[in-house]
Amino acid sequence: MSSHQIRFAELSRKAMSALLADDLATARAESGVELGRLFVDDRAKWLWNYRLKQLETEPEAAAWIARAVVAEPDGVVIGYAGYHGPPDDRGMVEVGYTVDPGHRRQGYATAILAALLERAAAEPAVQVVRASISPDNEASLATIAKFGFTKIGDQWDEEDGLELVFERPASPSPTASP
Repeated sequence: MSSHQIRFAELSRKAMSALLADDLATARAESGVELGRLFVDDRAKWLWNYRLKQLETEPEAAAWIARAVVAEPDGVVIGYAGYHGPPDDRGMVEVGYTVDPGHRRQGYATAILAALLERAAAEPAVQVVRASISPDNEASLATIAKFGFTKIGDQWDEEDGLELVFERPASPSPTASP
């Protein structure tokens, strides 16, 4: 669906703590990638603070939560993405992704979502993938529409307000062979 090649770079506790302190140099050294201003804006800082608190009570979430997204082969960091945590009791993971404004409308969100869905499908514990999106976010709504998500309802998020909730199976049913 997208011709972009991406990879994910881990954002450790030390990197997230550095980002909260506006210390891009330490965060860059810790993550091994050139993190930009997107990683220290107010929304990102809210996320790093939230994820650090999550890791205090749920250390196993480290393998699932936010990572820097790197476009290859140039090694340019174009955003961050991950899941809200490991699979829950019903095998559901929720995706989240942010593309730097300078890289939007270029297919990166599609590449990021494809990579997140690929990982979810490869994990036996994951049965369902969820996405929660503001009804005003036309770009994200168009992105998930490409991947067979179905609206299952809506919710009120303390940080983001009204969100539409979509889900799809982690591994879409194979199409019948002719």
